[in-house]
Amino acid sequence: MEELRSEILIDALNYIKQFRNKVFIVKLGGEVLVDEKVVKSVAQDLIFLNMVGIKTAVVHGGGADITNAMEKFGKKPKFVEGLRVTDKETMDIVEMVLTGKNNTQLVSTISKLGGDPVGLSGKSGHLFEAKKKKQKVDLGLVGEITKVNPAIVQAQIQNNYIPIISPIGIGADGESLNINADTSASELAVSLNASKLILMTAVDGVLDKNGKLIKRLTVPETKKLLDTDVITGGMTPKLKACIHALENGVERTHIIKAGYHALLEEILTVTGTGTMITQKKVIGE
Repeated sequence: MEELRSEILIDALNYIKQFRNKVFIVKLGGEVLVDEKVVKSVAQDLIFLNMVGIKTAVVHGGGADITNAMEKFGKKPKFVEGLRVTDKETMDIVEMVLTGKNNTQLVSTISKLGGDPVGLSGKSGHLFEAKKKKQKVDLGLVGEITKVNPAIVQAQIQNNYIPIISPIGIGADGESLNINADTSASELAVSLNASKLILMTAVDGVLDKNGKLIKRLTVPETKKLLDTDVITGGMTPKLKACIHALENGVERTHIIKAGYHALLEEILTVTGTGTMITQKKVIGE
């Protein structure tokens, strides 16, 4: 047992050396934020990574809390291809939940555990400039990012803070737009030339048609999966976000279940815990 622990520590040390001063973007799904124990575990992992010199920035969702809030206001949520249809009243609820609740709770949790988080939204410093997303079905105030201005995030990272970002975009006229958190995280990863994009969710990773975890995927394999009925709902924007990141300079992407210290397990161990997606097959790992 002691030998096994030593091997784990040595592996972790090797990964820390490899990733020191690299930037990782971590996306926390809204379903993750409803579990206080998981949030605490993720917060501890973020603090650990920051202390050993691995720079992290977090983009968080809030879907579960938004849905609950909408229902309290008598509104029924509607989704198209994993994206929430957002009228003006829904947008007010989205912003209230994401920025007013989820963001401040994450910042508070990390602060209590000794970390140095900074709460931001995509409107801070015009981080996510956006326009209304156009497609066959009108999604309302759902936006797509037209430009990322990462200076405000870079400044926080350089000063050893952990940026915590809610995915609210700012339109040309200053209006708030609801941006998919997976997409926001992907665009931020590209703009910061991040080494990794890690999407933390409530499922083990990408599952095959039999419900079995797929540990490794390449971009071509992922694109083929998207053309099948195996991938549905919220996993679609996640895989598209990974593909976009990888095709624009991010070295590796991961989709993992936000379990007990899953972030450290995925980054600092040989076996990992979820699905890793790369441009092409990785030899020798």
